[in-house]
Amino acid sequence: MPFLRASDPAPDALARRQRQLLALYGWMLVTPALVLLSLFAVWPTLATFWGSLFSRGTARRPAVFNGIENYADLIADPTFWTVLGNTLIYAGVTIPASILLALAMALWADAKIPLRSFVRGAYFTPTILPMVAAANLWLFFYTPGLGVIDTLTGLVGLPPVNWLGQPQTALGAVIVVTVWKEAGFFMIFYLAALQTIPPDLKEAARVEGAGRLTYLRRVLLPLLMPTTAFIFINALINSVKLIDHLFILTKGGPNNATKLVLYWIWEMAFSYFDRPHAAALTVMVLAVLGAVAVFQFAVLDKRIHYR
Repeated sequence: MPFLRASDPAPDALARRQRQLLALYGWMLVTPALVLLSLFAVWPTLATFWGSLFSRGTARRPAVFNGIENYADLIADPTFWTVLGNTLIYAGVTIPASILLALAMALWADAKIPLRSFVRGAYFTPTILPMVAAANLWLFFYTPGLGVIDTLTGLVGLPPVNWLGQPQTALGAVIVVTVWKEAGFFMIFYLAALQTIPPDLKEAARVEGAGRLTYLRRVLLPLLMPTTAFIFINALINSVKLIDHLFILTKGGPNNATKLVLYWIWEMAFSYFDRPHAAALTVMVLAVLGAVAVFQFAVLDKRIHYR
């Protein structure tokens, strides 16, 4: 057993010194991320919130502090409720449809089928296309009287439909484009998760007499829950931030039928130069996304088994 000399530090002081060095090492690792997060996330959020509390200034009349008046103006605006309804419908349809379609494509692409690599590549192709190019492609599909869809429906005697030009069908047409674009991307995550599931489980289920639906419901879906939660969060974020296809397809029309919340923020900020109301709407969106994040970490994560 080694003997301590009188000049050696006490064990408690040595342990405290090691903890301090370990803490310093940890802060050195996390400091770059904290700096970047503060510059590009925290500071812009605080500046946006502060800007939402001022009126719209002009060259002759500077902006003045008006509290929550911008928020009250937005809530009293009928367009706000139209945009909110469009966004809820858009998210409520695109999220489950993208997830279900991605799961179905992953199960199909993971099975032992001929030309499996070609099938996987075909499903993934829409993902590698830029959203603007994909929107232009679908703009050709939706062209009344000349597009692919009207050409096919015309074969069975159906009249041409202006899919993007009438409020009854415009939002649905935009939703179809989003689901087609995102399902292939989400399929990759499901496909990777399926390949990590041991084949012994399928063999054990077959020996126990479980059918395909029982194996899917009792084995595959519970094991895929972490992947589903990850995809759900990404699909939710995409449902709020995707606006580039709206510039090509509808520009929010007709009659605000396809105007979504982020497109409206851009329109207020850069078309009408109404920065305070755009900032107020941005704060509302951040509050909703923050509540969803809290729900995920406080409730959803506790119901998911990662092992």
